[in-house]
Amino acid sequence: MAPDRKRLARLQRLEKVRAIAKQTAAAEAARAEGTLAQLLALADRTGQLVHDYASRRDMADGQALRLMSSFREGLEGVRRDTRADADRARGVADAKLLQLSEAERRRQAVEDRARAEARALSSQGQQPPLTARKSLGTELE
Repeated sequence: MAPDRKRLARLQRLEKVRAIAKQTAAAEAARAEGTLAQLLALADRTGQLVHDYASRRDMADGQALRLMSSFREGLEGVRRDTRADADRARGVADAKLLQLSEAERRRQAVEDRARAEARALSSQGQQPPLTARKSLGTELE
């Protein structure tokens, strides 16, 4: 196989590797976005519970009021922690999306180089390889 054809085959293999890396990055970004959505929903639901318990006025005595206040403060702590977790998850999701865009840029760059190499080969009158398969036999045949 001529050096140019070998280079094109190598670029095509590299493009496949970069496409797989992009798919992996996309899956990780989707998981990070899903986690973020779950945490935001949990924080909203916890906030709604805090609001509902804060508006209750049906305590019979001071002991019930103290217990309700303590429970509401505990819920408020859970909401704060969940929002902090959501903020961290947002940072992770943003980083994963950045990795996805970088993976796409790398894949696109290899694809562009492979297309340019294929055009160069076709302009020289050589047939570009259709696949990146290893040839059978030996170079002597």
